[in-house]
Amino acid sequence: MTGGADPAIELSVVVPMFNEAEALPALVSRLRPVLDGLGAPYELVAVDDGSTDGTGELLAAFRLGWPELRVIGLRRNSGHQAALTAGLDRAAGAYVVSLDADLQDPPEKIPEMLALARAEGLDIVYGIRADRASDSGFKRWTAGLYYRLVRRLAGPSVPAQAGDFRLLSRAAVEALKALPDQQRVYRLLVPWLGFPSGRVTYERAPRTAGRSKYPLGRMVRLAVDSVTGFSAAPLRLATWLGGFAFLVCLGLMVYTLSAHVLDHTVPGWTSLFTGVLFIGAVQLICVGLLGEYVARIYTAIQNRPTYFVGHDTAEQAEETAPRR
Repeated sequence: MTGGADPAIELSVVVPMFNEAEALPALVSRLRPVLDGLGAPYELVAVDDGSTDGTGELLAAFRLGWPELRVIGLRRNSGHQAALTAGLDRAAGAYVVSLDADLQDPPEKIPEMLALARAEGLDIVYGIRADRASDSGFKRWTAGLYYRLVRRLAGPSVPAQAGDFRLLSRAAVEALKALPDQQRVYRLLVPWLGFPSGRVTYERAPRTAGRSKYPLGRMVRLAVDSVTGFSAAPLRLATWLGGFAFLVCLGLMVYTLSAHVLDHTVPGWTSLFTGVLFIGAVQLICVGLLGEYVARIYTAIQNRPTYFVGHDTAEQAEETAPRR
């Protein structure tokens, strides 16, 4: 079973994991009662993103007593969005919920999401972080800056304070799978689809165990992928910077000629030196912005898979099942 809907499964819950052995027992103790209480067939799709701390072995142990647990092991660490893609590609439920393993997003909200989608015929239900008091001040500030930036560039359809905790219908999942994007940022791709959507709010809790998998470097990379993947505004910014630099250069030329006529060439050294530095900085910024877009084009031309599946317990079960 590599993907596609299974009429026997109502809900799939996709959980990307990378070195989450410390958080896994708490996740299972909270998530399983919620899913068992739904009264509907479900599967938990745990995507082991190349963990090295025993996460895979712990998942195998939990699976012995939890037949609904499906483990997909990636051959190497491919990143959070790639692991999420692997889970979405292979999830079989009529509805699919994505959830992180750190329990900052409460699994107890899943029944509310599912009920809202059924009652109002929605294809997307976002989990909105109404309270982020558990995050550090720096984290809240950078997150607010990120959402203001992407909403300005990608449009107001991007809900503020919505991460990767969301419910998708089968139609929305199939639409995402049909997109050619390789460097995916789902918090922008999903709103772009334009499917009917709703929201549930919750208080963001502290991480239950382990360390954050989104340090500053990865947050910056996510912001760059978000901006360059959904807007050509940086290229236009480079054009405006070039125009401004041209005006500054023109002014310096006038100043230089005037200084030469008045025989005041030595005093103009400071302004000339500053102008050269400014022009050089603008050029480097423009080249860097162009490089980001060229890199995306290069990646698209290569068309390499974003992940490789090492094993999928659902496929292994099908292979070992007795044939009739």
